[in-house]
Amino acid sequence: MLSRRLGEEGRVLLKVWVNAEGAPEHIEIQISSGFPRLDQAAQDAVSRWNFDPARRDEVAIASWVSIPVVFRLNP
Repeated sequence: MLSRRLGEEGRVLLKVWVNAEGAPEHIEIQISSGFPRLDQAAQDAVSRWNFDPARRDEVAIASWVSIPVVFRLNP
């Protein structure tokens, strides 16, 4: 809510280690939005996501994935 009141917008690029079960195990900020609150909100949201894991042949494997998260205020 504070970020909204302050008019903070931006794009966060996260690097996420997704395990073979599809759960995010490690989340790093690759490129910050410039606003710590937005960066943290992006990490918090992605930490609750479930992914389809990468596959090698028919076997699910852990892998890194880049996830952009965009925060945009509607006028």
